Amino acid sequence: MTTELRDFTRASLEKGKTRDDIAGALKSAGWPEAEITAALDLYADVDFPVPVPKPKPYLSAREVFHYLVLFAALYVSAFNVGGLAFDFINRAFPDVLTDGGYDGYTYYSNSGIRWNIASLIVAFPLFLFMFRSVNNAIAKDPTKRGSRPRKWLTYLTLFLAGSTLAGDLVTLVYNVLGGELSARFLLKVLVVAILAGGIFTYFLVDMRKEER
Repeated sequence: MTTELRDFTRASLEKGKTRDDIAGALKSAGWPEAEITAALDLYADVDFPVPVPKPKPYLSAREVFHYLVLFAALYVSAFNVGGLAFDFINRAFPDVLTDGGYDGYTYYSNSGIRWNIASLIVAFPLFLFMFRSVNNAIAKDPTKRGSRPRKWLTYLTLFLAGSTLAGDLVTLVYNVLGGELSARFLLKVLVVAILAGGIFTYFLVDMRKEER
């Protein structure tokens, strides 16, 4: 946002101009609607002789730490839930050509399951704790919804989840076109779709709620 736009908006509000009048004048001058909305959002819509500034989101090292831990625990939990589901699917629908000998496969499968469970025992409770802590902080102070670390990590998560969903769909279509479908493959595709789709949907709804 330019200094000229911010100063014009403040001066117009001081002159008693309505927000609609200010927005109309700026639109006529060719300003983008997004910048107009951002300029008006700098000031609270309250009845006071001078424009009242809204509190600005701030960057706190503690807040960055909280969100990094929250999203890292989310990624680890989702990855290991998927890994655990894949192991059980492989056991329910074994493939001799890809799994190799039964004894060797069983050993590596057991080891993988132990790692998945161990990771979930640590990461998932940590995710729940941080999730509750962050939501409680937002409930007490709604301005924390504008936190920059929260927005950046949320959009990064949306990108990763959306990319995973797209890759999952491409893999499904590729195998359909090649006629290589099996219960084992379809179940794995479903697991990825549920995990990535659930994460994507939750954070997309959350960001739209914030925009409203």
